[in-house]
Amino acid sequence: MTDVILPIVDLDVFLSQPSDSLAVLQECQKAADALIAYGALLLHDSRVSEEDNNVFLDLIEDYFAQPEVELKKDERPELGYQVGVTLENTEKPKCAVDEPCLNVIARLDPSEQPLDITAHNPDPKCRFFWKMSEKPPYETQFPGLNAPNVVPQAESIKSRWTPIMETWGWSMKNAVENLAEMAALGLGLPRATFREAGRYGPHLLAPTASDLVKYGQNDTILAGFHTDLNFLTIHGRSRYPGLNIWARNTGKRIPVRFPATGRYLLVQAGKQLEHLSGGLIKAGFHEVVVNTATLQAIERRKTSVPDRPLIRISSTFFWHLSSDFDLAPIPTLQERAIQARANLVNLGKVDEETQYEPMKVGQQVQNELKHIALMA
Repeated sequence: MTDVILPIVDLDVFLSQPSDSLAVLQECQKAADALIAYGALLLHDSRVSEEDNNVFLDLIEDYFAQPEVELKKDERPELGYQVGVTLENTEKPKCAVDEPCLNVIARLDPSEQPLDITAHNPDPKCRFFWKMSEKPPYETQFPGLNAPNVVPQAESIKSRWTPIMETWGWSMKNAVENLAEMAALGLGLPRATFREAGRYGPHLLAPTASDLVKYGQNDTILAGFHTDLNFLTIHGRSRYPGLNIWARNTGKRIPVRFPATGRYLLVQAGKQLEHLSGGLIKAGFHEVVVNTATLQAIERRKTSVPDRPLIRISSTFFWHLSSDFDLAPIPTLQERAIQARANLVNLGKVDEETQYEPMKVGQQVQNELKHIALMA
Protein backbone atom coordinates (compact mmCIF):
# COMPACT_ATOMS: atom_id res chain seq x y z
CA MET A 1 0.00 0.00 0.00
CA THR A 2 1.25 3.47 -0.89
CA ASP A 3 1.21 6.55 1.33
CA VAL A 4 0.21 9.16 -1.26
CA ILE A 5 -1.57 12.47 -0.81
CA LEU A 6 -3.73 13.08 -3.86
CA PRO A 7 -3.25 16.34 -5.78
CA ILE A 8 -5.12 19.20 -4.12
CA VAL A 9 -7.02 21.55 -6.43
CA ASP A 10 -8.06 24.93 -5.03
CA LEU A 11 -11.56 25.88 -6.12
CA ASP A 12 -11.19 29.23 -4.33
CA VAL A 13 -8.64 30.32 -6.95
CA PHE A 14 -11.05 29.44 -9.76
CA LEU A 15 -13.96 31.28 -8.14
CA SER A 16 -12.09 34.42 -7.14
CA GLN A 17 -10.12 35.30 -10.29
CA PRO A 18 -10.85 35.81 -14.01
CA SER A 19 -11.06 32.48 -15.86
CA ASP A 20 -8.27 33.53 -18.25
CA SER A 21 -5.83 34.47 -15.48
CA LEU A 22 -2.60 32.47 -15.23
CA ALA A 23 -3.39 31.27 -11.70
CA VAL A 24 -6.79 29.93 -12.78
CA LEU A 25 -5.43 28.27 -15.93
CA GLN A 26 -2.68 26.58 -13.91
CA GLU A 27 -5.22 25.32 -11.36
CA CYS A 28 -7.46 24.01 -14.15
CA GLN A 29 -4.50 22.22 -15.71
CA LYS A 30 -3.74 20.67 -12.33
CA ALA A 31 -7.34 19.40 -12.12
CA ALA A 32 -7.21 17.83 -15.59
CA ASP A 33 -3.78 16.30 -14.99
CA ALA A 34 -4.91 14.81 -11.66
CA LEU A 35 -7.94 13.18 -13.26
CA ILE A 36 -5.80 11.76 -16.07
CA ALA A 37 -3.08 10.45 -13.76
CA TYR A 38 -5.04 9.41 -10.66
CA GLY A 39 -8.73 9.41 -11.63
CA ALA A 40 -9.17 11.40 -8.41
CA LEU A 41 -8.20 14.58 -6.57
CA LEU A 42 -8.87 16.50 -3.38
CA LEU A 43 -10.83 19.71 -3.87
CA HIS A 44 -10.48 22.67 -1.50
CA ASP A 45 -13.67 24.77 -1.33
CA SER A 46 -14.07 27.41 1.38
CA ARG A 47 -17.85 27.46 0.81
CA VAL A 48 -18.17 23.97 2.26
CA SER A 49 -19.16 23.78 5.92
CA GLU A 50 -17.85 20.95 8.09
CA GLU A 51 -20.80 21.62 10.38
CA ASP A 52 -23.22 20.94 7.49
CA ASN A 53 -21.39 17.67 6.83
CA ASN A 54 -21.64 16.66 10.50
CA VAL A 55 -25.36 17.47 10.66
CA PHE A 56 -25.85 15.43 7.49
CA LEU A 57 -23.86 12.46 8.89
CA ASP A 58 -25.92 12.54 12.11
CA LEU A 59 -29.18 12.47 10.12
CA ILE A 60 -28.09 9.53 7.97
CA GLU A 61 -26.82 7.60 11.00
CA ASP A 62 -30.20 8.10 12.65
CA TYR A 63 -32.02 7.04 9.50
CA PHE A 64 -30.10 3.78 9.06
CA ALA A 65 -30.37 2.99 12.79
CA GLN A 66 -34.12 2.42 12.20
CA PRO A 67 -35.53 -1.13 12.08
CA GLU A 68 -35.39 -2.75 8.64
CA VAL A 69 -39.18 -2.83 8.46
CA GLU A 70 -39.16 1.00 8.47
CA LEU A 71 -36.36 1.23 5.90
CA LYS A 72 -38.12 -1.15 3.49
CA LYS A 73 -41.00 1.35 3.16
CA ASP A 74 -38.56 3.58 1.25
CA GLU A 75 -37.42 0.93 -1.29
CA ARG A 76 -38.22 1.41 -4.98
CA PRO A 77 -36.81 -1.70 -6.74
CA GLU A 78 -39.15 -1.15 -9.69
CA LEU A 79 -37.15 2.04 -10.42
CA GLY A 80 -33.77 0.30 -10.28
CA TYR A 81 -33.32 1.67 -6.74
CA GLN A 82 -32.56 5.07 -8.32
CA VAL A 83 -34.55 6.86 -5.61
CA GLY A 84 -35.11 5.87 -1.98
CA VAL A 85 -33.22 3.22 -0.08
CA THR A 86 -31.15 0.22 -1.18
CA LEU A 87 -30.71 -2.22 1.69
CA GLU A 88 -27.62 -4.28 2.45
CA ASN A 89 -26.76 -7.32 0.35
CA THR A 90 -28.54 -5.99 -2.74
CA GLU A 91 -25.87 -4.39 -4.93
CA LYS A 92 -23.16 -6.67 -6.34
CA PRO A 93 -19.65 -5.52 -7.32
CA LYS A 94 -19.54 -5.68 -11.12
CA CYS A 95 -15.83 -6.45 -11.14
CA ALA A 96 -16.35 -9.93 -9.70
CA VAL A 97 -17.62 -11.19 -13.08
CA ASP A 98 -16.37 -8.51 -15.50
CA GLU A 99 -13.40 -9.81 -17.51
CA PRO A 100 -11.69 -6.44 -18.25
CA CYS A 101 -11.98 -5.58 -14.55
CA LEU A 102 -10.58 -8.95 -13.47
CA ASN A 103 -7.69 -8.35 -15.87
CA VAL A 104 -6.97 -5.03 -14.12
CA ILE A 105 -6.79 -6.86 -10.78
CA ALA A 106 -4.57 -9.61 -12.23
CA ARG A 107 -2.05 -7.04 -13.50
CA LEU A 108 -1.66 -5.50 -10.05
CA ASP A 109 1.15 -6.66 -7.80
CA PRO A 110 -0.35 -9.07 -5.23
CA SER A 111 0.48 -6.60 -2.46
CA GLU A 112 -1.56 -3.91 -4.21
CA GLN A 113 -4.63 -5.97 -5.09
CA PRO A 114 -8.06 -5.32 -3.55
CA LEU A 115 -9.70 -7.70 -1.11
CA ASP A 116 -11.01 -10.77 -2.96
CA ILE A 117 -14.47 -10.26 -4.53
CA THR A 118 -14.56 -13.36 -6.76
CA ALA A 119 -17.33 -14.94 -4.66
CA HIS A 120 -19.54 -12.19 -6.15
CA ASN A 121 -21.33 -11.68 -2.86
CA PRO A 122 -23.55 -8.60 -2.63
CA ASP A 123 -22.06 -5.68 -0.71
CA PRO A 124 -23.17 -5.42 2.95
CA LYS A 125 -23.83 -1.71 2.51
CA CYS A 126 -27.04 0.29 2.41
CA ARG A 127 -27.62 3.44 0.39
CA PHE A 128 -30.16 6.22 -0.02
CA PHE A 129 -30.59 8.06 -3.32
CA TRP A 130 -31.90 11.63 -3.13
CA LYS A 131 -32.34 13.22 -6.55
CA MET A 132 -30.96 16.74 -6.96
CA SER A 133 -31.80 17.41 -10.59
CA GLU A 134 -33.35 20.12 -12.73
CA LYS A 135 -36.41 18.95 -14.64
CA PRO A 136 -35.62 18.98 -18.37
CA PRO A 137 -37.80 21.16 -20.64
CA TYR A 138 -38.44 18.12 -22.84
CA GLU A 139 -39.91 14.63 -22.47
CA THR A 140 -37.06 12.37 -21.34
CA GLN A 141 -36.66 8.94 -22.91
CA PHE A 142 -35.68 7.60 -19.47
CA PRO A 143 -38.44 8.48 -16.96
CA GLY A 144 -37.36 5.70 -14.59
CA LEU A 145 -34.00 7.45 -14.10
CA ASN A 146 -35.74 10.74 -13.37
CA ALA A 147 -38.37 9.67 -10.82
CA PRO A 148 -39.49 11.91 -7.92
CA ASN A 149 -37.81 11.67 -4.52
CA VAL A 150 -38.85 9.49 -1.60
CA VAL A 151 -39.13 11.19 1.82
CA PRO A 152 -38.81 8.86 4.86
CA GLN A 153 -42.01 8.66 6.91
CA ALA A 154 -40.69 8.33 10.49
CA GLU A 155 -41.61 11.53 12.33
CA SER A 156 -38.19 11.85 13.98
CA ILE A 157 -36.56 11.78 10.53
CA LYS A 158 -39.17 13.35 8.24
CA SER A 159 -39.09 16.89 9.65
CA ARG A 160 -35.29 17.15 9.35
CA TRP A 161 -34.83 15.25 6.12
CA THR A 162 -35.39 17.60 3.20
CA PRO A 163 -33.67 20.74 4.55
CA ILE A 164 -30.56 18.83 5.66
CA MET A 165 -30.34 16.78 2.47
CA GLU A 166 -30.76 19.88 0.32
CA THR A 167 -28.23 21.96 2.27
CA TRP A 168 -25.45 19.38 2.05
CA GLY A 169 -26.45 18.27 -1.43
CA TRP A 170 -26.18 21.79 -2.83
CA SER A 171 -22.73 22.22 -1.27
CA MET A 172 -21.54 19.12 -3.09
CA LYS A 173 -23.37 19.90 -6.34
CA ASN A 174 -21.96 23.42 -6.57
CA ALA A 175 -18.44 22.18 -5.87
CA VAL A 176 -18.51 19.35 -8.41
CA GLU A 177 -20.06 21.50 -11.15
CA ASN A 178 -17.33 24.08 -10.70
CA LEU A 179 -14.73 21.32 -10.79
CA ALA A 180 -16.31 20.08 -14.05
CA GLU A 181 -15.75 23.58 -15.48
CA MET A 182 -12.12 23.54 -14.31
CA ALA A 183 -11.53 20.11 -15.84
CA ALA A 184 -12.99 21.24 -19.17
CA LEU A 185 -10.69 24.26 -19.32
CA GLY A 186 -7.71 22.13 -18.29
CA LEU A 187 -8.47 19.73 -21.15
CA GLY A 188 -8.60 22.57 -23.68
CA LEU A 189 -12.40 22.60 -24.00
CA PRO A 190 -14.88 25.45 -23.55
CA ARG A 191 -15.60 26.05 -19.87
CA ALA A 192 -19.27 25.00 -20.05
CA THR A 193 -18.72 21.77 -22.03
CA PHE A 194 -19.29 19.30 -19.18
CA ARG A 195 -21.56 21.46 -17.06
CA GLU A 196 -24.05 21.97 -19.88
CA ALA A 197 -23.92 18.28 -20.81
CA GLY A 198 -24.98 17.52 -17.25
CA ARG A 199 -27.45 20.34 -16.74
CA TYR A 200 -30.46 18.00 -16.58
CA GLY A 201 -28.62 14.97 -15.23
CA PRO A 202 -30.29 12.83 -12.56
CA HIS A 203 -27.74 13.88 -9.95
CA LEU A 204 -27.89 11.91 -6.72
CA LEU A 205 -26.96 12.71 -3.16
CA ALA A 206 -26.19 9.11 -2.25
CA PRO A 207 -25.09 8.49 1.35
CA THR A 208 -23.83 4.94 1.84
CA ALA A 209 -24.17 3.21 5.22
CA SER A 210 -22.38 0.21 6.72
CA ASP A 211 -23.38 -1.25 10.10
CA LEU A 212 -20.08 -1.54 11.97
CA VAL A 213 -21.64 -3.63 14.73
CA LYS A 214 -22.53 -6.34 12.20
CA TYR A 215 -19.70 -5.72 9.72
CA GLY A 216 -16.92 -4.21 11.81
CA GLN A 217 -14.39 -7.04 11.58
CA ASN A 218 -10.98 -6.41 10.02
CA ASP A 219 -10.80 -7.09 6.25
CA THR A 220 -14.57 -6.99 5.79
CA ILE A 221 -15.50 -5.71 2.33
CA LEU A 222 -18.12 -2.98 2.64
CA ALA A 223 -18.05 -2.04 -1.06
CA GLY A 224 -16.15 -4.35 -3.39
CA PHE A 225 -13.61 -3.18 -6.00
CA HIS A 226 -15.50 -1.17 -8.64
CA THR A 227 -15.81 2.03 -10.65
CA ASP A 228 -18.70 4.50 -10.58
CA LEU A 229 -21.05 4.64 -13.56
CA ASN A 230 -21.69 8.43 -13.47
CA PHE A 231 -19.52 11.38 -14.61
CA LEU A 232 -17.92 12.66 -11.39
CA THR A 233 -18.36 11.47 -7.80
CA ILE A 234 -17.72 13.81 -4.89
CA HIS A 235 -17.46 12.93 -1.19
CA GLY A 236 -17.28 14.80 2.08
CA ARG A 237 -15.16 13.67 5.00
CA SER A 238 -16.25 10.34 6.54
CA ARG A 239 -15.98 9.58 10.26
CA TYR A 240 -14.41 6.19 9.50
CA PRO A 241 -11.46 5.52 7.14
CA GLY A 242 -11.55 2.56 4.77
CA LEU A 243 -11.74 3.96 1.22
CA ASN A 244 -8.92 2.79 -1.04
CA ILE A 245 -8.42 4.02 -4.61
CA TRP A 246 -6.10 2.87 -7.40
CA ALA A 247 -4.10 5.42 -9.39
CA ARG A 248 -4.06 4.61 -13.10
CA ASN A 249 -0.44 5.71 -13.51
CA THR A 250 1.08 3.70 -10.68
CA GLY A 251 -1.00 0.56 -10.07
CA LYS A 252 -0.75 1.36 -6.36
CA ARG A 253 -3.51 1.06 -3.78
CA ILE A 254 -3.89 4.43 -2.07
CA PRO A 255 -5.79 4.82 1.21
CA VAL A 256 -7.68 8.09 0.94
CA ARG A 257 -6.66 10.56 3.61
CA PHE A 258 -8.10 14.03 3.93
CA PRO A 259 -5.92 16.79 5.39
CA ALA A 260 -6.47 16.84 9.16
CA THR A 261 -8.41 20.10 9.03
CA GLY A 262 -9.93 22.29 6.35
CA ARG A 263 -12.75 22.28 3.85
CA TYR A 264 -11.90 19.47 1.47
CA LEU A 265 -13.87 17.13 -0.76
CA LEU A 266 -12.75 14.03 -2.66
CA VAL A 267 -13.58 13.88 -6.39
CA GLN A 268 -13.37 10.70 -8.50
CA ALA A 269 -13.82 10.16 -12.25
CA GLY A 270 -16.68 7.92 -13.36
CA LYS A 271 -17.52 5.89 -16.48
CA GLN A 272 -19.37 8.72 -18.24
CA LEU A 273 -16.25 10.90 -18.10
CA GLU A 274 -14.16 7.97 -19.33
CA HIS A 275 -16.56 7.48 -22.26
CA LEU A 276 -16.70 11.18 -23.15
CA SER A 277 -12.90 11.50 -23.02
CA GLY A 278 -12.36 8.37 -25.12
CA GLY A 279 -10.44 6.78 -22.27
CA LEU A 280 -8.03 9.68 -21.71
CA ILE A 281 -9.46 9.86 -18.19
CA LYS A 282 -10.27 6.44 -16.76
CA ALA A 283 -12.98 5.82 -14.19
CA GLY A 284 -11.21 5.32 -10.88
CA PHE A 285 -11.26 1.89 -9.25
CA HIS A 286 -11.94 1.89 -5.52
CA GLU A 287 -13.14 -0.22 -2.61
CA VAL A 288 -14.36 0.40 0.95
CA VAL A 289 -13.08 -2.04 3.57
CA VAL A 290 -12.66 -2.36 7.31
CA ASN A 291 -8.96 -1.93 8.11
CA THR A 292 -6.81 -1.01 11.09
CA ALA A 293 -7.63 2.70 10.75
CA THR A 294 -11.36 1.88 10.65
CA LEU A 295 -11.07 -0.19 13.83
CA GLN A 296 -9.22 2.63 15.59
CA ALA A 297 -11.95 5.10 14.60
CA ILE A 298 -14.61 2.70 15.90
CA GLU A 299 -12.93 2.59 19.31
CA ARG A 300 -12.61 6.40 19.41
CA ARG A 301 -16.31 6.83 18.58
CA LYS A 302 -17.33 4.30 21.23
CA THR A 303 -15.51 6.38 23.82
CA SER A 304 -16.31 9.91 22.64
CA VAL A 305 -19.98 9.47 21.63
CA PRO A 306 -21.15 6.16 23.15
CA ASP A 307 -24.82 6.91 22.48
CA ARG A 308 -24.45 7.40 18.71
CA PRO A 309 -25.15 4.59 16.19
CA LEU A 310 -21.99 2.78 15.08
CA ILE A 311 -22.59 3.19 11.34
CA ARG A 312 -20.07 4.21 8.69
CA ILE A 313 -21.57 6.88 6.42
CA SER A 314 -20.01 8.18 3.24
CA SER A 315 -21.44 11.55 2.20
CA THR A 316 -21.35 10.76 -1.52
CA PHE A 317 -22.81 12.71 -4.46
CA PHE A 318 -23.06 11.23 -7.97
CA TRP A 319 -23.01 13.90 -10.70
CA HIS A 320 -24.45 12.62 -13.99
CA LEU A 321 -24.66 13.77 -17.56
CA SER A 322 -28.23 14.36 -18.77
CA SER A 323 -29.99 11.05 -19.52
CA ASP A 324 -30.85 12.10 -23.10
CA PHE A 325 -27.35 13.41 -23.88
CA ASP A 326 -25.58 11.66 -26.77
CA LEU A 327 -22.57 10.00 -25.17
CA ALA A 328 -19.64 9.70 -27.58
CA PRO A 329 -15.90 10.50 -27.28
CA ILE A 330 -14.86 14.12 -27.89
CA PRO A 331 -12.46 13.85 -30.88
CA THR A 332 -9.61 15.94 -29.44
CA LEU A 333 -9.62 13.94 -26.20
CA GLN A 334 -9.91 10.64 -28.01
CA GLU A 335 -6.82 11.50 -30.07
CA ARG A 336 -4.87 12.18 -26.89
CA ALA A 337 -6.15 8.90 -25.41
CA ILE A 338 -4.99 6.94 -28.48
CA GLN A 339 -1.53 8.52 -28.24
CA ALA A 340 -1.32 7.84 -24.50
CA ARG A 341 -2.19 4.17 -25.07
CA ALA A 342 0.39 3.90 -27.86
CA ASN A 343 3.03 5.26 -25.49
CA LEU A 344 2.12 2.61 -22.89
CA VAL A 345 2.33 -0.16 -25.49
CA ASN A 346 5.73 1.13 -26.63
CA LEU A 347 6.92 1.00 -23.03
CA GLY A 348 5.76 -2.60 -22.77
CA LYS A 349 2.87 -1.78 -20.44
CA VAL A 350 -0.47 -3.40 -21.21
CA ASP A 351 -3.52 -1.17 -21.29
CA GLU A 352 -7.01 -2.45 -22.00
CA GLU A 353 -8.33 -1.22 -25.33
CA THR A 354 -11.95 -0.20 -24.85
CA GLN A 355 -14.48 0.67 -27.53
CA TYR A 356 -16.66 3.63 -26.56
CA GLU A 357 -19.76 3.11 -28.69
CA PRO A 358 -22.08 6.12 -29.15
CA MET A 359 -25.26 5.84 -27.04
CA LYS A 360 -27.60 7.87 -24.93
CA VAL A 361 -26.39 8.42 -21.35
CA GLY A 362 -29.59 6.81 -20.05
CA GLN A 363 -28.78 3.63 -21.97
CA GLN A 364 -25.27 3.58 -20.51
CA VAL A 365 -26.71 3.94 -17.00
CA GLN A 366 -29.24 1.14 -17.54
CA ASN A 367 -26.48 -1.14 -18.89
CA GLU A 368 -24.38 -0.52 -15.77
CA LEU A 369 -27.31 -1.01 -13.37
CA LYS A 370 -27.94 -4.46 -14.83
CA HIS A 371 -24.31 -5.40 -14.19
CA ILE A 372 -24.57 -4.54 -10.48
CA ALA A 373 -27.95 -6.28 -9.97
CA LEU A 374 -30.00 -3.12 -9.44
CA MET A 375 -32.05 -3.46 -12.63
CA ALA A 376 -33.50 -6.56 -14.32
